[in-house]
This record gives sequence, structure tokens and C-alpha cells, in this order.
Amino acid sequence: MPINDNEKVLIGKFVQRLPIFKNLSDDNLKQIINEFSLAKFSQGDSIFYQTDESTDLYLILQGSVRACLQNEEGQELVLTHFREGDFFGEMSLLDGRPRSATMIAQDEATLAVLKRNKFLNTLKTEPMIAIDMLSALVQRLRKADEMIESLAFLDVKERLVKYLLEIAASEGKAVDDGTIKVKKLTHKELASRTGASREAITKVLKVLIFNKAIKDDGNYFHILKASP
Repeated sequence: MPINDNEKVLIGKFVQRLPIFKNLSDDNLKQIINEFSLAKFSQGDSIFYQTDESTDLYLILQGSVRACLQNEEGQELVLTHFREGDFFGEMSLLDGRPRSATMIAQDEATLAVLKRNKFLNTLKTEPMIAIDMLSALVQRLRKADEMIESLAFLDVKERLVKYLLEIAASEGKAVDDGTIKVKKLTHKELASRTGASREAITKVLKVLIFNKAIKDDGNYFHILKASP
């Protein structure tokens, strides 16, 4: 949907914080803000599917989105999460090829959308954007390498502990008993984020809880800072 003046101001606040647009001139910054449109998604909606031909760039104004791979049985491997202020879709934006992953709204999400041709027009006058975009791509490729390494060399327990410690560091809240509290995830969600089966996750969680590395209070996990 087209954007009004208030939405332009909102998009502008996010765009100016994005590393890929940090070197834009004021005139081109204003121009590219005007080129965005808005899209809203409900929780669970698919924004696009792996192999789709879309080539737009997305900026998250509100909510969160997960990137995942899905098989024919509907099983998911979650690659990463994007939150307010993040952008995604840059690979197809740059090379014009189909999407490499499926993107799903983790909760209600409002996204600013930039068409590929609008981006390329700006790129012709602001070539530094390409360098900034490549830098962002390299960072994401490094994260992908870390995930591949985990799947190749870590067992289920190690992958689960690694993931829980990561979300504890990024989203957790310290509590007086020396643990870090994070919102509880279902066994299915943990399986999709660690590339394991739900049954394996259930077994590992039982061991971690028995060893008091994790406490489950029903709504949250309480994680020791150094889980075994």
C-alpha cells in the first residue's frame, strides 16, 4: 500500500539507521524513502516462499520474522530471526534470482517494501551502497557458516545449549538466583531452531532440567550462565 507523510517519517527513521544506506546523500535518502510501500502480515503469514521469484527488499518496522527451510512434510529448520529495524531479501534483490528461504511472520508484522528496480536506480548514482550491502551479506554468511558448523560437528545437546545461551545473551533477563530468564519455547520450536527432532529435544531437555542447568517454570526457561 502507498505511504502517507507520517509513514514516510517512520520509514525514514529506520532507513537512516541501516548500514546499507548510511552513505546516501540527503537527496537520494529522501528519494528512496518515497519509493517504499507498506505491507502488513498476521502471525504465521508467509511473506514469501523459498524459490519464489520476488526480488523486493524488506525492512521490519514492527514485529519479527523468521527465515526457514521447509520440506514437503512441513518440517522447518529455522535459519535466523529478524526483528524491528532489520532488513531481509537482499540476496534476490542483488542477483534477481529466486528466494533462498521462506520468510514467515513470527507475530504481527509491519514491513516497508522496496522494489528491486527502485533500488537499482539508486545504486547507479550511489555505488557505495553496493559495498555496504556486500559487507552486510558477508556478516550473514559468517553466521550461516557458524550454523553449518554446529550442525556438522555438535550433537543435539551441544546445539541446544548453544542456542539457549545465545537467546539468553540477546533476549534474557537476569534474575536473583543467578539464572537468565527467557521466554519458553515449545519442543517443536527448539527442534526447528537446532536442526534436531522433537523427540531428541525432549530427551535432552529432561537431562538438562535433571542436572539443574535449566529450570522450567511453565512460562519461562531459567538458564544457568554456564550450562553443562
